[in-house]
Amino acid sequence: MPQLFDSGNSAWLIMAAAMVLLMAPGLAFFYGGMVKTSQVIAMLKMCFGCVVLVSILWFAVGYSLAFGKDAGGLGVIGSFDHVFMTGVGLDSRTGSVPTVTFSVFHMSFAIVTVALISGSVAGRAKMRGWLVFASAWTLLVYVPMAHWVFSPDGWVAKQLGAVDFSGGTVVELASGAAGLALAAVAGRRKDFERQPIRPHNLPLVVVGLSLLWFGWFGFNTGSSLGVPGAAPMAFVNTQFAAGAAMAGWAVTSWWRTRQVGLLDISMGAVTGMVAMTPAAGDLTPLWASVIGFLAGLTCAFAISWKYRFGVDDTLDVVGIHGWGGLFGMVMAGLAATGLMTGKKGLFYGGGWGLLGKQLVAVLMIGLFSFAMTALIGKVVDLTVGLRQSHAAEEHEQVYQNEWDAQFKVIADALRGSGIDEGRKPEDPSALLEQVRKILAADSERLRD
Repeated sequence: MPQLFDSGNSAWLIMAAAMVLLMAPGLAFFYGGMVKTSQVIAMLKMCFGCVVLVSILWFAVGYSLAFGKDAGGLGVIGSFDHVFMTGVGLDSRTGSVPTVTFSVFHMSFAIVTVALISGSVAGRAKMRGWLVFASAWTLLVYVPMAHWVFSPDGWVAKQLGAVDFSGGTVVELASGAAGLALAAVAGRRKDFERQPIRPHNLPLVVVGLSLLWFGWFGFNTGSSLGVPGAAPMAFVNTQFAAGAAMAGWAVTSWWRTRQVGLLDISMGAVTGMVAMTPAAGDLTPLWASVIGFLAGLTCAFAISWKYRFGVDDTLDVVGIHGWGGLFGMVMAGLAATGLMTGKKGLFYGGGWGLLGKQLVAVLMIGLFSFAMTALIGKVVDLTVGLRQSHAAEEHEQVYQNEWDAQFKVIADALRGSGIDEGRKPEDPSALLEQVRKILAADSERLRD
């Protein structure tokens, strides 16, 4: 029996798929640490809900429409040949790897992409409305785009010939454009522009970043599918870009506020990895570092645009993933070496052709994602409801009880150490109320 699979490529893709799947809980923790305490559970539910829904939809019809035989030869959508993975067996292969592994790898892309959008409406989306939106967006927006970009028959990959190896458009730019549209449909918080969200748990943010960072090595290397040297180069470039972007974001933060926080460099690391997604394996380490630094520098400015345009993108999905993906696509058109794809950027003698193709892909996919998201979001809002009607956040009693317990400890400490001898002890409940008022009135002290 002839050898059907490359064992090395197959083993690595299994590992890469598992790493990318780990990004879903990583994103949940990353987002969960950035929101208010009362919103953590809702944030986790939104991200893990995507894991369940997208997995089912991908198995049922998503894979078939994304990677099935092209319908009509236009590069727009696949067929229903592989509904419920029909016709995909032990001996099925895509390139030199098993098709089942290839399918799971790209399913993990879909999960992460949809989960990314949740950050734009964190704290004000209704859970039922979010789950309906996530299901519709997966089938009507992500699946067609995955066919355009990742399928060899897709119009972006075949007819246009743009370079996007790991999802600079279909994952990053699309989620940013979708986040912009969904935030506009959901409307602004009452305290938008007056009280910026302060992360309630920075260690949780760092835990989430660590999982995302680890998963991104699989994200940017798995798509190589055996292209010689592409996976190791993507691995190295991902690391260099993340580190350089942390420095770029820190420079911007210091220039604007004269301080650099842990949240700043954490968000900077993400921007560098975002910018590497289009062509991580087709850039030199020097260019990866330059692109990462510039991505961190500019994304730190981009997140403030929401105040200028009045769109409440809660966790800066647009500024980080939307702008970062766009920037990465443009830089691929300039600095791609052509060693992985055969398509050289402007700086390597490829002329203006590839850059023009990159811009067309960015424009078309960005507009498609924005328009479809606005339509889906509006329909969901008019039917099951997108935004919570009672408040701008979902309260979780378990966390309220925990905070009450912490306030009680503070009150007891004050009562035990701050009362002079002979002075009548104060009621602990009164002290508790005083502490709560002090912390509520002083956001800086509450953060500390």
